[in-house]
Amino acid sequence: MMRAPFLLALSCAGLMACAEREERVAGMDLPRNAQYLGVDTRLLDESTVSVLVRMRGARGRGDVVAYARCAAAQYALIRGYSFAQHVRTTVQQRGDVWEGDGGFVISPDLPLGLRNMDAEVIVDDCREQGIPTV
Repeated sequence: MMRAPFLLALSCAGLMACAEREERVAGMDLPRNAQYLGVDTRLLDESTVSVLVRMRGARGRGDVVAYARCAAAQYALIRGYSFAQHVRTTVQQRGDVWEGDGGFVISPDLPLGLRNMDAEVIVDDCREQGIPTV
């Protein structure tokens, strides 16, 4: 009976790949009237970046977080890094504009932790979904 979990683990190549795939599949249902109003990135130290995003037409927190993740992944690539790790994103709505403030650690090597993002994979996925990056 241990066969099904073993096969699932093999098919997803580990938990991190499963989580990344689930997030990409969940993100395929894009907001219809989304307007991406801009990104402001601030390097806080050599490996920590703050990503501020604004958008209109978000259906909720998840759309704003996805926008911030796309921007952070592109920023990591711009800096010559391959990975980003999502630390936190706060989201608030002011009228019809949603604002997100995300914190990310960028790294040339795969960092320890569960919220790691392969920057190239994320950026490619964002392009497919029509979510702008930096």
